[in-house]
Amino acid sequence: MTVSSNVKQCLATLKSIEAGLSSLAINSSDEEAKRLFHEQMLVMEEIKQDIMKRIGELEREEEQYKGF
Repeated sequence: MTVSSNVKQCLATLKSIEAGLSSLAINSSDEEAKRLFHEQMLVMEEIKQDIMKRIGELEREEEQYKGF
């Protein structure tokens, strides 16, 4: 597996985690838990943005990674 593939797999995992946190926030009856799940979703969004920047860098640096 290439570096680009690994990074993209990491991004997919982060998206899955974010979806899980969203589900927990929606289904929780405890307001404090909802708030915490939402805060963690925001953290995941920041991390996803960083990973997406890295993917762009990889694709610019290494032509063979484009479109993976």
